[in-house]
Amino acid sequence: MPWPVSSRVSTRSAAFKRNEGVKLELLGREPTTRVEQADARRKKFIAVGFVLGVVAFALVVVAALERSAPPSRCAAGMVLLGPRCCGEGQHLEGDRCVGEPSQCAVGLTVTKLGCVAPARIVPITGGVLRIGPGDWEAQGQVTPRTVDVPSFAIDAYEVNEDRYLECVVASACVDTKSFSGEPGRALGWITQAEAARFCAWAGGSLPSAEQLAFAAAGPQGRRYAWGDTGAVCRRAAWGLVRGPCAMGATGSEITGSHPDGVSPDGVHDLAGNVAEWTAPSSADAALVDVRGGSFTDGAASALRSWHRRQLAAKSRLADVGFRCVYPLASAGGPERSR
Repeated sequence: MPWPVSSRVSTRSAAFKRNEGVKLELLGREPTTRVEQADARRKKFIAVGFVLGVVAFALVVVAALERSAPPSRCAAGMVLLGPRCCGEGQHLEGDRCVGEPSQCAVGLTVTKLGCVAPARIVPITGGVLRIGPGDWEAQGQVTPRTVDVPSFAIDAYEVNEDRYLECVVASACVDTKSFSGEPGRALGWITQAEAARFCAWAGGSLPSAEQLAFAAAGPQGRRYAWGDTGAVCRRAAWGLVRGPCAMGATGSEITGSHPDGVSPDGVHDLAGNVAEWTAPSSADAALVDVRGGSFTDGAASALRSWHRRQLAAKSRLADVGFRCVYPLASAGGPERSR
């Protein structure tokens, strides 16, 4: 006699549930066969490999970013604040580095008012200055010639506000009313005659155009004061007004704050910061050479040892300052009181 329909349905239902239970048990248990174990190991290897690949990719990206990041344009001991390189621990007020620094660039002195370069002079052994268009940018701007330059001594640093104020206090120099209150900053806003007056008080004179060029180029004819390559922002204070090194600068930097650009003889800032007055070529010269480029120049060609521009001697500009030269015997001591 056939089973009732309800009995057949119940039996099938029970069998289905038993089969499903077996399937669920198989899905939930650990793999036991060799094939299952090998498959599990393969999946683990793939997962671990994926994680290691992601980590390796991240490390490569970080390393690439670190290598591509430009080095700081401020030297060790200085910190970048806006367009300025200030001593560590200082802050910016307007365009001035303010406060007592905890550290300064090598060669500079820490004072309560900031980093200040010492009044030091260095000897320059004379030789033949070969002036000529050594690269295409000089074509049409430089008249080829050779000049014998006798030995002389020169300020290692551009004259800063601190040194010039000493001359004013001694009633030997005119107060130009242009002090920023930052003693280590290169002095600007000074005429050629005022600069010459300071140098006379300090026991020297303004350098000739040939002396400044020789201090920068040397007998080797260096393209830049430091060598033939590397016109980067870390070596000189240039391109600070509209780039490429900074934006918005309104005045000079601290003298000696870019020691990577020092010449082999130990002369700082022969390129950039403030362009420098020279002695007139003749008493009736209408224009006077200023050399070395300045913080306002946006082209690296202004840093070349041959570069010059001409100004009226009575010009008074933020980016024009000076340094002095002396008889060679003056270079005997490490520092000068003036």
